[in-house]
Amino acid sequence: MEQKLKELQAEALQKIEQAEELKALNDIRVAFLGKKGPITEVLRGMGQLSAEERPKMGALANEVREAISEKIETKQKALEAAAVEKQLASETIDITLPGRPVKVGNHHPLTKVIEEIEDLFIGMGYKVAEGPEVEKDYYNFEALNLPKGHPARDMQDSFYITEELLLRTHTSPVQARTMEKHEGKGPVKIICPGKVYRRDNDDATHSHQFMQIEGLVVDENITMGDLKGTLQVFAKKMFGEDREIRLRPSFFPFTEPSVEMDITCKICGGEGCNVCKGTGWIEILGAGMVHPNVLEMAGFDSKKYTGFAFGMGPERIAMLKYGIDDIRHFYTNDIRFLKQFAVTE
Repeated sequence: MEQKLKELQAEALQKIEQAEELKALNDIRVAFLGKKGPITEVLRGMGQLSAEERPKMGALANEVREAISEKIETKQKALEAAAVEKQLASETIDITLPGRPVKVGNHHPLTKVIEEIEDLFIGMGYKVAEGPEVEKDYYNFEALNLPKGHPARDMQDSFYITEELLLRTHTSPVQARTMEKHEGKGPVKIICPGKVYRRDNDDATHSHQFMQIEGLVVDENITMGDLKGTLQVFAKKMFGEDREIRLRPSFFPFTEPSVEMDITCKICGGEGCNVCKGTGWIEILGAGMVHPNVLEMAGFDSKKYTGFAFGMGPERIAMLKYGIDDIRHFYTNDIRFLKQFAVTE
């Protein structure tokens, strides 16, 4: 019996060593250590042994079982590791292949200009204010000194939804709403960027929907000199330190006095060229001192408070800043146009 057990052990160890798959290894486990295996068959004959031999054979049988189990466990770990290595080898990525470039978007030129203007005025102590694009006639016109029937309303051909609702024609309603919220107490210092809408034929310089940025300052002792200094800082920061400005008398119902601001032509430096039509100047925005009627309608005492306001079109500024000759480029989403403003590192 002792010889039989040793022979079974040697046979099992040899087969385990030769096993190349986990399934074959499991079959060996069942064949030698299972209830119907040869080791069990040998142990059934222990009843024929003497009382002195039984413990000896029992201990030997356990040694044989343990030796086979340990060998199977060691072999199983080796086969599992080999299987992992084989899988990794089959799934290896060839890093010598050229990578596929990921296309990265960039800011729209209008977004860049608007953010640059916002950063400039935030640095000067302004806050960014917003309002609804579908606006009440009261805030769009009446609160800005444009009562119903006022001829200046014709300057802004509007998209009306009802008699009292329309798509806002400028961002000035945000100024009216903000002043109203202040309940007659200053200071107010805001800029109002956003979309505006006017019934216009789209061409190289006009669009039915465009952007506008307006600014408003209301406080005690605000003068025209404060307005001019603010616009001068804006012009030099946006267009270069060598830019000069001039203010020309104009008319806007919500400001009095009203002005239009020109900057020296970037192309000719003020000498005169076809871009500035030989004048050396390019119109850039409108501005003026807030009309007393507008202050009073918002709840401010016009004898105590004064203010200034200005409005500009980011499209026009972007066109001058980047040399763009057609406003429609901003809205047609032509990737060839937009790629020119990609950020390069």
